[in-house]
Amino acid sequence: MARHGARSFTDEDNALLAELGVEAEAKKESSRTPREERIIAGFEEIQRFVETHGRAPQHGEGRDIFERIYAVRLDRLREQPDCRVVLEPFDHQGLLTAALPGTTSDPDELDDDELLAQLGVEVEPNELTELRHVRSAAEKRAAEEIANRQKCEDFDTFKPLFEQVQRELSAGLRQTKEFERKAEIAPGRFYVLGGQKAYVASMEQPFTNEHGYTDARLRVVFDNGTESKLLMRSLQRALQKDSAGRRIVEPSAGPLFSNQGEEGDEASGIVYALRSKSDHPSVATHRDLVHKIGVTGGGIARRIANARLDPTFLMADVEIVATYELFNINRTRLENLIHRIFGPARLDIKIKDRFGQPVTPREWFLVPLFVIDEAIGRIKDGTITSYVYDPQTASLTRTR
Repeated sequence: MARHGARSFTDEDNALLAELGVEAEAKKESSRTPREERIIAGFEEIQRFVETHGRAPQHGEGRDIFERIYAVRLDRLREQPDCRVVLEPFDHQGLLTAALPGTTSDPDELDDDELLAQLGVEVEPNELTELRHVRSAAEKRAAEEIANRQKCEDFDTFKPLFEQVQRELSAGLRQTKEFERKAEIAPGRFYVLGGQKAYVASMEQPFTNEHGYTDARLRVVFDNGTESKLLMRSLQRALQKDSAGRRIVEPSAGPLFSNQGEEGDEASGIVYALRSKSDHPSVATHRDLVHKIGVTGGGIARRIANARLDPTFLMADVEIVATYELFNINRTRLENLIHRIFGPARLDIKIKDRFGQPVTPREWFLVPLFVIDEAIGRIKDGTITSYVYDPQTASLTRTR
């Protein structure tokens, strides 16, 4: 909505217009105060927004900063009778007659810097006094809280928790996912922030902050031995701003294995233990201890049908000594977990394939069958991440 004032003519202009038979229009002096002019100009910006977007500006953290400014400005224009009197002749869109939720009641004069401050936004102008960088004051406070850490005096209490989480991540029992909302923040949960694991050790009684949002003070311990007293919303903002910010999800509930699948379960495959009939000295000497442990999604009989031609099976026939059916499990992650547990007992053997090329099989281990059974049991109950196989004692031993 452009407002054009009448052109001011000089005496020479008037004389020339008179000779041409044109009557000059006398200049109309504005009767509006500077404040009223500013009120109208600010209202016209809101009207242009409505013309562009087809709706009135709205509040909300997810809205563009200028839309939020216009929404606050419109609230305040509606609330002040003197502003309504000035603007009603221009309100062809009916913006002054419809109230939006979340109106404010601050009667201060319309100043964008004050509006930005009310929105929790700081503006840093460049040399041309133009908007160069907009940063949320809440984000700034969150960053300061995250950076303000102190030594965790009882870190020995938390260190085993971080170690176990890392083992579970390595084993595939835990995964990370993108952080999405504050509801995911709760005591006892782990996160990744700034490349470090963060553990919410405790949460104080929730309260309502000055903006009407639920918040709570947290004790957050980091895996580098520091801790910080953070507000829940500060941690939320920090995780959302961090492109690598993640939540470490809990291990899947329920057993990994079952003799029978429950309704809705999908069979994912079979864990098997095989014994080789190879006459290789390393195998023949310890035949009852040498086992191939793997996971397959198909039938085992088909998998081992051509074992004597496959270096993976030591170029020899094999016998099946144990199988364990599994449901709803990632086969690759499970196999990696099993191989990690028995890694210290991996059989160091090289054989030649049918073309005479040397091959080093990686799935054969010097492990008694009863220990394999125990490992599967501990995978079922979720305790396996605290164990590793000890070849000296031929048993699973706790790592902590």
